[in-house]
Amino acid sequence: MLKIPTNLKRHALSGPTMGTRWSALFYAPTVAALEPIRAALAESVDAVDRQMSTWKPDSDLMRLNRAPVGTWVPVPAELMEVLAKGLGIGRLSDGAFDIGMGDIVTAWGFGPQDADVQKIRAALGKARASSHEFLELDPDALQVRKLAPLALDLSGIAKGYAVDRMMAVLGSFGITDALVGLDGDMRALGARPDGQAWNVAIERPDYETRAPLSMIELIDAAVATSGDYRHWIEAGGKRLSHTMDPALAGPLRDTPASVTVLAKTCMEADAWATAFMVSGRQKSEIWAKAFGLTAVFIHRDGGDFRQTHVGGTG
Repeated sequence: MLKIPTNLKRHALSGPTMGTRWSALFYAPTVAALEPIRAALAESVDAVDRQMSTWKPDSDLMRLNRAPVGTWVPVPAELMEVLAKGLGIGRLSDGAFDIGMGDIVTAWGFGPQDADVQKIRAALGKARASSHEFLELDPDALQVRKLAPLALDLSGIAKGYAVDRMMAVLGSFGITDALVGLDGDMRALGARPDGQAWNVAIERPDYETRAPLSMIELIDAAVATSGDYRHWIEAGGKRLSHTMDPALAGPLRDTPASVTVLAKTCMEADAWATAFMVSGRQKSEIWAKAFGLTAVFIHRDGGDFRQTHVGGTG
């Protein structure tokens, strides 16, 4: 039987942010004071919210969205990092992940405003250039400019980044074994005291209830899930996912119920989970192998669910 070192104590912290909750579970020798750790974790996720929320009119992201085309806009280093990663994954995924879908998300009512039928009809089915073609970054000067009208939305990557920031906070306090999470996005550092991996559930993609479908093990890795079962609207007798297909300029159709992606960082896992939902299994398998990712696709099969793996060891 494996023994847990007696000098380690379990600590669990949590708090509200972004309309949900963050959590941190870690083992460490007796900590003199938990409040500085709690405060630093809360500030790390709240800073991401202040900078990158589309629900806050005064966020740095919304300030950039309002800026005139061609104008250089100063941005914080954290926002620059997320924009750069978002554009990079956009290129690698052939536009399946696109941070420039803010106008479409808003039109369908998945943002702070109600749906706008006229805007939906005006955009639906029309070809769009990817955001990486219209957004120029100057990382050295921490400034960004739009080369054409563009509404940015970081909801498919910012929460993953917030999880990474939380883990960085724990590292700054000398913590080497932890599991942090935000709204289902998780990142593990090290292992549990008995040397075993951290166990994380893949949620059953059910519209009505919350329950685990299967479990995965994490050691020094991150996981994020994109699905059609938490945020959706009903139109024409069909449930339409909040995830937007850049090729349709509207909600995904005929998609997996969910895709869970394992990656080195939660920011990458978050963005690639969206890209895999958009592109489907065939392209995703190519990308998973090329970029060192593992993914679990869940499809509805009558009244049951069917799981398939791509990348990794399957």
